[in-house]
Amino acid sequence: MSTENEGNENDAVPAAPSVPSVPPVPAAAPEGTPPGGDLPASGPDSRGDEPTAQVPAAHQEGGPAPSSDPYGRPSAQTPAPPQQPPAASAAWPPPPPPVPSYADAGSQPWGAPVHPEPKAPRRSRASGLVVAVAVAALVAGGIGGALGYWAADSDGSGSSGSTTVAASNSPKDLKRADGTVAGVAAKALPSVVTIDAQSGDGEGGTGTGFVYDKEGHILTNNHVVASAASSGQLTATFSDGKKYGAEVVGRAEGYDVAVLKLKDAPDGLTPLPLGDSDEVAVGDSTIAIGAPFGLSNTVTTGIISAKNRPVASGDGSSSANSYMSALQTDASINPGNSGGPLLDAGGAVIGINSAIQSTSGGGGMGQSQAGSIGLGFAIPVNQAKNVAEQLIKTGQPVYPVIGATVTMEEKSGGAVISDKGADGTPAVTPDGPAAKAGLKAGDVITKFNDTVVESGPTLIGEIWTHKPGDKVTLTYKRGSETSTVDVVLGERKGDS
Repeated sequence: MSTENEGNENDAVPAAPSVPSVPPVPAAAPEGTPPGGDLPASGPDSRGDEPTAQVPAAHQEGGPAPSSDPYGRPSAQTPAPPQQPPAASAAWPPPPPPVPSYADAGSQPWGAPVHPEPKAPRRSRASGLVVAVAVAALVAGGIGGALGYWAADSDGSGSSGSTTVAASNSPKDLKRADGTVAGVAAKALPSVVTIDAQSGDGEGGTGTGFVYDKEGHILTNNHVVASAASSGQLTATFSDGKKYGAEVVGRAEGYDVAVLKLKDAPDGLTPLPLGDSDEVAVGDSTIAIGAPFGLSNTVTTGIISAKNRPVASGDGSSSANSYMSALQTDASINPGNSGGPLLDAGGAVIGINSAIQSTSGGGGMGQSQAGSIGLGFAIPVNQAKNVAEQLIKTGQPVYPVIGATVTMEEKSGGAVISDKGADGTPAVTPDGPAAKAGLKAGDVITKFNDTVVESGPTLIGEIWTHKPGDKVTLTYKRGSETSTVDVVLGERKGDS
């Protein structure tokens, strides 16, 4: 929206234009804005209130335009002006003769006194906010920054300030049916928090989280809090504006999940209900809540666009990546939505919004600060719940593994078991799950249970939807032969 010319109109106003001037149409007018010619013009109206420019009567009625006379005299067809009273009545001065509606307003005919044309009042600079958006975004998967604004002073001094923009009204005052988006939002918003993460060097960003239990645990993304996890400050702000300090209970880089605990948690916290992400179907309605670009308490809607979408993303501060078999949604998700809940139509959490696909930044998942293009990704809540319980109990994550190192090439026709593992270790861990199943270096895993595996990240994302001890079926190719084996998943504790 362009407000460049607001309040900068010329002081001099042409006298009585033949037609009202039309306000300029912005260069990028929003859809539905009426054309400039349909907008009302400014000028004095008949009541003497705010000035409203008047169209000459002859033009309003469609009559012929009057002839032009340099002295403002009427045309030949105009009735003669009224006769002046006799000299004896000079003590009673008559009113000035009426001016024909089509006469030139710049001069009065018949020697009548010239009344100066009232100037159109200048627009006060306080008649509107001159708004500029300043976006500061910190990390790849979606930490948004604060949104600044400038408000022009009424005296034109132009002093400015900036702030994070939050919704002003508490949702507790809303009364909507439970089955509507407004009804779901009204119930959910009091349990969603905006997280401000400030690192030790003063840098920071904004993300989202939600109440996990009545003890004050908050569930969010690891990349939302990573910058402030070791040395920094974390605050959580509820929709009613109340702020609480928070500390990290545990975080899992690979899952991109973190759990916070509110300091001096208030009584009466209402955890959001958790749904079943395994039962979600493509086409189901979704509701996302978060703080995109610092705009707290923002609600957007969409549908589930796809399931089991392999996504790899990083927190922008380390080489560690997270892998997920994600829920894809077209609900608008932007930097700052990260860690917020993705709800179903009934208000139950089915995922944690974590990453976006962007048209810029090289095409990486969540690697750009561009806005939503309708491709958002959420960690399935069934997986996030398992991770949260691990973090609350032990403070560290537990990962299921097959005991084999695979390449991270995106287009390899499967997950290829590497020739060597990290630091020269064997690619297939001796006596590990893969070794017990007979897998070897060079084998290409093409299916995980019934899911087609296209690359190493796809395989890891699928493995991490399970728990250690689960039995899974792997299909792999060795040369020209295809085989199927059952594998009991092992475990790895902590991030390494």
